[in-house]
Order: sequence, then structure tokens, then C-alpha cells
Amino acid sequence: MLVPWLGPVRRVVAEPGPISPVDAVLVSHVHYDHLDFASLRRVRTERFVVPAGAGRLLARRGLENVIELGRGEELSVGPVEVVATDAEHRARRGLVGTEIPALGYLISGPVRVYFPGDTDLFAGMRDLQPGLDVALLPVAGWGPRLGPGHLDPAGAAEALRLLQPRVAIPIHWGTYRRVGLNRDPAVLREPAESFARLAAETAPEVDVRILEPGESSEIR
Repeated sequence: MLVPWLGPVRRVVAEPGPISPVDAVLVSHVHYDHLDFASLRRVRTERFVVPAGAGRLLARRGLENVIELGRGEELSVGPVEVVATDAEHRARRGLVGTEIPALGYLISGPVRVYFPGDTDLFAGMRDLQPGLDVALLPVAGWGPRLGPGHLDPAGAAEALRLLQPRVAIPIHWGTYRRVGLNRDPAVLREPAESFARLAAETAPEVDVRILEPGESSEIR
């Protein structure tokens, strides 16, 4: 999601500039905060990768070069291999839309990176661990509490036991907030800080890197 606002959710950091041409955009599921058409149109890309059943949603909006993947299916993007993984998150578009299974993605190239999308803990995370370099783990949401199908700081720290990555980067925090909630940047940052504290106890061997929205980190 790249737009200034979506429903009651407001962006609290600067909007990104033009997104340079990228090889692929990986969409984890069809909820509005993860599949926003105005945001997708800002990205110059060769292909959109979406869960099986979601392609028609993009086609209706005129977005082309859409590839659907089911759980366990693979896609080559140049020298990089993308595998669609399980995700414990129920997703449908709107209140009466058809449920479309959510995905995570395991991206293997010079380094192996796991992006889970929105998910709860699941035992299959253990199968992703061999040689995992980076885990991008969601630690918060847009409101005061999280429902089923999400990782909070404690859940994300527990996921480190299963994944055993070299590096963990907390995501899904600090960029947006619900209208009416505390605007203090320290409050928005707390889920990431809490994750780092818990990770130090749960998996002290993992290098936890908290990146501000828009910040980058080099993985070697």
C-alpha cells in the first residue's frame, strides 16, 4: 500500500517517490491493505504475482502481466526462484467475496528471503529454515489489537525458533495508523522494539534489524 490513506487508515510517513522498474511484485493476499490497485499502478513492473484466484481482480482493473501461483508452486524471475508458501490467514475481497487462500513467498537468489505476508504461526515454517538468510516478519497491524491470522511481537519472536534465519527484519509497523489512535512515533515503533527484545531472549543468535520506513539494509 503506497497511497496516503485507505478508509480509516492514514499514512504517517512520507509517500515514496516513483518506484523504479522492478522484475516482479509479489502480492500475498487480497485484503485491501495488501492489494490496492492505486498503489499497484504506481509501480513499473514486468509481472504481478498473486494467489491463485486473484488474477481476475487485477484484470478487471486493467492490470496486465499477472501470474497466479498456488501453494507450493514456483516461478523463475531471472536468476531468482520464487516459491509460494502456506500462510495462516483467511482472506476475501469485501464481506461477501470468495475466499482466496493467502500466500507467503520464499525468494531464493544470492540470499534466501522469506516474506510471509499476513500469517499466524504454523508448523510448516520449520520446513523453510534450511539456509534461510532473512525473515521479514510482520509484528503489528493498523489498529489497537490483532485478530487471528496475524503475528504480534511475541508470535514473530516465536517464529524465529521455527525459521532460524540469520537476519530478522520486523515489518508491517510504523507506516500507517488508524484515525483516532496515538500519533506518537514512539508508540508506532513499539511493536518493532518489543519484537527485538523478545527475539533477544527467544533466538539470541538472530541478527534483528529494525529499519525505519524507507530505510534499507545490506545482506551479505
